[in-house]
Amino acid sequence: MRRLGIFTGAFCLLALIGGGLVERWIQTTELPGIALSVSPTVEDRNGDLLRAFTIADGRWRLPVALDEVDPGYIAQLIAFEDKRYYHHGGGDVRAMIRATVQALWRGEIVSGGSTLTMQVARLLEQGGTGSWQGKLRQMRVALALERQLGKDDILNLYLLLAPYGGNIEGVRAASLTYFRKEPRRLTDAEAALLVALPQSPERRRPDRRIKAAHAARERVLNRMVGAHVLAPDAAQAALREEIPAQRNAFPNHAPHLSERVILTGAPGTTHRLSLDRTVQSAVETLVKSYVLPRHASLSAAVLIVDHRTGEIVTSVGAPDYLDQARSGFLDMTLAVRSPGSALKPLIYGLAFESGRAHPETIIDDRPSRFGTYAPQNFDNQFRGEVRIRKALQMSLNIPAVALLQEVGPPQLIARIQRAGAVPRLPTDEPPGLAIALGGLGISLKDMVAIYAAIARGGEPVEMTYKVKSGVSVAQRQPVLGSLAAWYVADILAGMPPPDSASRNVLAYKTGTSYGHRDAWALGFDGRHTIGVWLGRPDGAAMPGELGRDLAAPLLFESFALLKPTPDPLPVAPDAALTGTTAQLPTQLQHFRSGGALTSRLNNPKIAFPPDGARIDLGEPVGEDAFLALKVANGAPPFTWLANGRPVEVASFERQTVFVPDGPGHLSISVIDAKGQSQQVEVVLE
Repeated sequence: MRRLGIFTGAFCLLALIGGGLVERWIQTTELPGIALSVSPTVEDRNGDLLRAFTIADGRWRLPVALDEVDPGYIAQLIAFEDKRYYHHGGGDVRAMIRATVQALWRGEIVSGGSTLTMQVARLLEQGGTGSWQGKLRQMRVALALERQLGKDDILNLYLLLAPYGGNIEGVRAASLTYFRKEPRRLTDAEAALLVALPQSPERRRPDRRIKAAHAARERVLNRMVGAHVLAPDAAQAALREEIPAQRNAFPNHAPHLSERVILTGAPGTTHRLSLDRTVQSAVETLVKSYVLPRHASLSAAVLIVDHRTGEIVTSVGAPDYLDQARSGFLDMTLAVRSPGSALKPLIYGLAFESGRAHPETIIDDRPSRFGTYAPQNFDNQFRGEVRIRKALQMSLNIPAVALLQEVGPPQLIARIQRAGAVPRLPTDEPPGLAIALGGLGISLKDMVAIYAAIARGGEPVEMTYKVKSGVSVAQRQPVLGSLAAWYVADILAGMPPPDSASRNVLAYKTGTSYGHRDAWALGFDGRHTIGVWLGRPDGAAMPGELGRDLAAPLLFESFALLKPTPDPLPVAPDAALTGTTAQLPTQLQHFRSGGALTSRLNNPKIAFPPDGARIDLGEPVGEDAFLALKVANGAPPFTWLANGRPVEVASFERQTVFVPDGPGHLSISVIDAKGQSQQVEVVLE
């Protein structure tokens, strides 16, 4: 202790009479590195923490800035540790003289005399505090730091480095682990505890030595009254506040997506995602409570996207990341599974777009054979003649396969790919009719992309977990024509709701894969699309489980957590035919398959424009920019459709003209008197 007094007095005298020598001593100081590694963090769109990761040596040191910390804590910290912090150059001579005198007079250390800058110097170098050599080194580094950094920068370093017991460093990590909150809003009692702990973090850890923590906090609060930082009644109220007796786990929301973001090596330590933590947390809790009472191996996944912007709002890859029995570490939003009947809406949409069918068209649901393929309905029953609207709502298999035969499996695969999805076929052979009933593999993320495109009027959605500045504008070809997409949405909006839902406010469809291995439900309102999958990650069967019974209730409950009132679906476009079956053009009143039962030799063939053509409309695009349409073969009268909208009905002429709205992709269809049809796609420029 005597050495410390001698050192302090000598240094003060040197500072007074040898300023030039001291300045050279400071300027030649080798500073420790101040580019600190901090915990990688993943935040939601509002900056709320989703998940954090430790630094390389296992410590929690979360990034934090001065303006992200409660000003009341800063006021207490400076008043307690270094009240002249903003007025000295790194070493507070008065404080050191006072500390030395007190130590010599009482025979023990009463106050340390170290400035906040000296404490930062010690923390940067991980140095001790017990020797005069260490104090001298801290003083030198502190003085040098003050010449290179501003006061706020040095304070920021303290906020990152201050120890709080165990592997907790920095005020943000401490606030989260002890109070389960960010440090931007702290009570007086919380701020006082965070001021007290770094002085002796292990001996004052509230989760191990709560009495010592109480005493340390009380000492700080009493000092705050004397320093006029807190009023006496405020300090008394803070003394009555309980101290947390245990550490809390750090937030662990969207663990699969968070890990994927970190492992991709994206630059920066803080990653801002488009997720909403409030919704994410609520849906995670819902999924866990929904699945746990059921089979021990059952897993589930939920994905929510804003189809106007493409931003992913919620991504739940499993009920519990740490649940080994459910393979919780697997992100089932990306797992390739069979979609069952969930792809049927896209098949019907293609039939609407090509002019082969309309929601009020009558279609046969009878025992049928398509070559060697003889599908059955789910319940092994047949309904005879049904409207296509009802066939899709009842998820009948025979009509879906008949329509797919007409539009062609390759066309369905192409439209799936336009949505940005990647279908997986079981072999290298061309896709067959079985894909109508789930005979391919696809992920929940890709299924959501398909339904999001339907919800957005057929336009593909660029799904992303990054925050976007505006509405998504995809550059790919449309997944469906806008009218066909509206027809599909209108049909799905008429689906009966699950028993647990009071009314249907969504356009949705369910699916169950072969063998009851996968249960799906996908739906949308005017703004959001949600996809739900349930099943066993190992692919084992779930006897008796159906998409409508297992997945649909979870879909509706997820929407209820997302918002109290769904956004309305789009109204019918002007081109929509909304009458009865009898009011449709004759060719659309009854669907007639052109399959094995019908000869295709005299089917109509669009002679112009050719499929895949790029046609220059000229400038400016107006009423003079017409497009000639010609048909060969087939039996008149003919009905022409552009993107599913009739442009010529019951014409006995083999050619007509069409005035397009403007440039873009255009699907042109012709239907003859026998219901036979052909479709081509062109690009208008």
